[in-house]
Amino acid sequence: MGQMNRRTVRDLRRGNRSTLLRQLYFQGPVSRQELGTLTGLSSGSVSNVVGELLADGLVEEAGSVESDGGRPRTLLRVAPGSGHLIGVDVGETHVRVELFDLTLTELARWEHPLTPGGLEREPEPVVGHILTGLDAVVAKSGAEPGKVIGVGVGVPGVVEQGDEALVHGPTAGRDAVPLERLLRTGTELPLFIDNGATAQGQAEMWFGAGRGADNAVIALIGSGVGAAIVTAGMPYRGATSSAGEWGHTVVQVGGRACRCGAVGCLEAYVGAQAVLDRYGRRAGGVYGGAEGDGAAAGAGAGAGVGACLGAGEDQQAAFAAIVGAAGTEARAREVLEETAAYLGAGIADLINLFNPERIILGGWAGLLLGGRLLPRIRAATAAYALHRPYAQTEIGLAELGPDAVALGAATLPLAHFLATGRAR
Repeated sequence: MGQMNRRTVRDLRRGNRSTLLRQLYFQGPVSRQELGTLTGLSSGSVSNVVGELLADGLVEEAGSVESDGGRPRTLLRVAPGSGHLIGVDVGETHVRVELFDLTLTELARWEHPLTPGGLEREPEPVVGHILTGLDAVVAKSGAEPGKVIGVGVGVPGVVEQGDEALVHGPTAGRDAVPLERLLRTGTELPLFIDNGATAQGQAEMWFGAGRGADNAVIALIGSGVGAAIVTAGMPYRGATSSAGEWGHTVVQVGGRACRCGAVGCLEAYVGAQAVLDRYGRRAGGVYGGAEGDGAAAGAGAGAGVGACLGAGEDQQAAFAAIVGAAGTEARAREVLEETAAYLGAGIADLINLFNPERIILGGWAGLLLGGRLLPRIRAATAAYALHRPYAQTEIGLAELGPDAVALGAATLPLAHFLATGRAR
């Protein structure tokens, strides 16, 4: 019984530590008195735990404020330099590694481009790039490896969480890649691996367009298409962590071939490469011209856009060229209007299924589309969604930028830090 009581007291203290850290992180700087109000903890508990956090160097004083008739109140905040976080974005066209302080201020970055469809996108070379990037950002920033709280890795595909993280990438023809085990051969840093859309969605909920919402969907469009679904403030993962594969919901029975092997998927209509293919020129992608529009579109393309869309040309530049040409070039305008219609239908499905407060459109391609076509996307969504839930849903753009997967990945070890109250 005594051992059980000791465990209970220890668990209670750990819980109080986590509760105070979260409030300091998201609400700070705040005073001890404000912490008591925010957490409901007694002044004695607040004083004891804050004392521990100050002694551990995780919290620091941040000035003071006048109080009503009493002594000034000392403000407290999480110490930015008390730990470091690393986020890794394993994308379709790059591996990007970023190192942050504890408040997610970027201190160092390393990036390696990947050739679409090339051997560099196989698991072993990608692991090598990640490990090289980890060494590079630690060296560049001068961070002590022992102060790195963890490495978050955002990947495309389904991440199966168990004794080790396994990555299933149906669009790349890979199954159960032991990414965590492979990375362990080159680093001893704590690893946190998750789907990139889920990780970026968490960042948007904490620091971006999702703040203040309990039920939201962060819809991300780049080379691929995915979504992070948040219900009651928590990410919805499904029975086997494969929830959020929004890009592989069907919008056209018997439609265009998708990379996943099915036909008619949303990704085959609104993903960046799919838009390029429907425009009529290829940029190193794998979608087929199932509707036979290649030759006709190529003949009608504007010269400026056509110059950007040669085989193997940068996908993002090619996509941006189409968006930029939509005001003057008929084929670009036609393809984008059609893309907005398909995207609206896909967003309507999210509204009808999950009844979110907000739909947040992000990803580099999603932000380009939304920046130009958001009113058209909203109108298309209204045409397909149930009226009342649509009327109660805000549809807006992500706020953390087009390449925020690495930032989102860094929130994975940050979440562990806030939950445990300890840096390592």
